Formats: sequence, structure tokens, C-alpha cells
Amino acid sequence: MKRLLKVYNKNKKLIIGLMSGTSVDAVDAALVEIEGNGLNTKVNLIEFHKEPIPKKIKEDILKACSIKDSSVELICRLNFEVGEVFAKAVLEICKSAGVSSEEIDLIGSHGQTIYHIPQNSTLQIGELSLIAERTGIITVGDFRVRDVAAGGHGAPLVPYTEYLLYRNPNKTIALQNIGGIGNVTVIPRNGTINDVYAFDTGPGNMIIDAIVNEMTNGEQEYDDEGEIAAKGKINEEMLKELLNHPYLKNEPPKTTGREEFGIEFSRQILKRYREKELKDIDILSTVTYFTAKTISDSYKKWIIPKDNIDQVVIGGGGSYNKTLLKMIKEELKEIEVITQEELGYSSDAKEAIAFAILANETIHGNTNNLPKVTGATKPVVMGKIVY
Repeated sequence: MKRLLKVYNKNKKLIIGLMSGTSVDAVDAALVEIEGNGLNTKVNLIEFHKEPIPKKIKEDILKACSIKDSSVELICRLNFEVGEVFAKAVLEICKSAGVSSEEIDLIGSHGQTIYHIPQNSTLQIGELSLIAERTGIITVGDFRVRDVAAGGHGAPLVPYTEYLLYRNPNKTIALQNIGGIGNVTVIPRNGTINDVYAFDTGPGNMIIDAIVNEMTNGEQEYDDEGEIAAKGKINEEMLKELLNHPYLKNEPPKTTGREEFGIEFSRQILKRYREKELKDIDILSTVTYFTAKTISDSYKKWIIPKDNIDQVVIGGGGSYNKTLLKMIKEELKEIEVITQEELGYSSDAKEAIAFAILANETIHGNTNNLPKVTGATKPVVMGKIVY
């Protein structure tokens, strides 16, 4: 407890945020200096590191996410194996930043989502006790479950941190993250934290990555800069079917994930349109445009009617897909669309930084969910502490 109080009483802390998303390609680690807490939070990124997830562990994670292929033994074992990868990410970023683990005050870990049932239950693995044991650092994690316990979707959680960092008295900003899933946070100009709203727009890179992996027989895991999709043609029949997905008709707050847009969904789409003799390259081009369209349609249905957006800021791995970015800009041609890098931030580090901030809020006993965003019945302090 003394150790925890010592960290609590520090105005400036060195914190490592850890994030592994639905793409399951790596653990993102961000070393940041955080000054203050709550609305007074100031963040400085010191170092960023991507710790690759070993191929066998990635395969097992994807198997664990499948109702058909998963088992309690697999999930139990993976909880520790994934924890080892997260702990390694911490030690590696300390090494690259030239700091010792003793200098780090906190770790904030998102974990690896295995299954998510909005407003019912959620499971993230990557054992916190193992991370704390391997690194010797106070570890905060398992954030989502408290929001779900309070009646929320357990997602999205990043909007709380986005308000702290991006609020602007003169602009209404939409922060569009494109990871495996796409999600948007809207911060109205000169708004309070209670004015912020957010939701998952639909698939991000998830279907694109799965199609690329299948069409290259595993040789490529993603469409580098969207080069392959740029050469294909959009198929209107396929696009119409995709846009008829029930999730896209649901009103916010809402969340989605691998359960709806995962590998099974992608394989079915690929199989069906190969049978219709559609070229793989055209299938890829169509699912890329599908992602762009779900983003733009979400804005037109749920955001623009009540808030005129001044600026869209795109982050996450999808921001590096030039074809996807071009499609989004064409769909939202009346709005300024830029990337995190154009603001001087890192698209890769954004979510890892968010979980460093959430850990800091947990330590200070600050509520760190947004009920208007997640659908929870009340604000709660998310995060379990291991020290």
C-alpha cells in the first residue's frame, strides 16, 4: 500500500500503456510521462514499441476467439502466454528508451479480447499478476468489465482520454480510429466531457486483412498502403449485400467485433463471390470501400444531423492504407480529413497511450468511463490494480 500511495502522490509519472487489438499482430507499448490527472492531464510520448505476437500464439488467440474451436484449456493457457508477451513488451520498451523498470511507476494494460458480448459480459486475457511479477511494476488492467457490470457495452473506452487530449473550443472534432474495428469519438466544440459521444462504425481493417491473408495463402497479412485494392474494381452487388448487415442499422451506443466481422464472415464473403467468378482483387477493393462507406454512412446517419463536423482525424493502422484514406476523403469531401501524424501525434501509439491515461485515472480514483458513450447506468472507476 505504501508503494501505491507513493505513486499516487507523484504529480509526474512514467507510465507504460499496452494495447493489443482485434488484428492480433503485435502488442503496442507506449512509454509516456503523465503530469496531473483528470482535466489537468498532460501527456508526453517518450517511446513507442511494437512487440510482435509470435505466430503460434496468434493462431491460438484466433482459435480461442472461435466458439467452434475454443476450449477452456486453451484460454487458461493463453492467459499466461499472452501475459508473457505483454511483459516482454514492457521490458523491451524500457531497454529502447534507456530507462530501468524501477523508474516506471505504472503499467496500464488493455489485454487481448477473446470474446465480447455487449451489455452482458466481456473477456480480456494477458494475466495482470504475471505482468506485475515479470516487470516488478504496479499493473492496472481489465478495464472493460466494470463498465459492463454497470450495464454498459464495455466499449469504446478511449473517448474519455480523447476528450482530455483533443478538446477544442473552436472545432467539433471526429476522431476516427481504424484498427480491426472502426470507431469514432465526437468532441463538440467547447463541449464538456458529458457532451462527448462515440460508437463503433463497423469493420476497420479486419475484413481487409482477412481477405488479403486468404488470397495470398498467408504470405501477406495486410494490404500495404492499399496498393492491391487500388488496382481492383468495386462490385456493386457485393457492396449492396455488405451494406445490408444488421449492425449498420443499429443506433448508437453500439459496439461490434470479431464475433460479427471476423474470419468466418470474411471467408464466407470470399467463398461466395469467388463462386460468382469475381476476381480476388475486386473482392478486396470492394471490402476496402465497404469499410470507407460504413464510416461515412455512420457520420451521415448519426453525427452530421446534430453536429457539423469541422475536422476528422484518422488514427490506427487503417490510416496508413492510402486507398482506404482516399475513399474516406471522397465520401466526406465537405469535411477536412487528416491523420494523427498531421497533428504531430502517432496513429500507432494512440490507443496504448489511452490505456496509460486510464491507469493513471484508476490510481487517482477518478471515474474513467463515459456512460453516454458506453450505455452504462453510471460513471465508474474501471481497472484492477496488481502491486
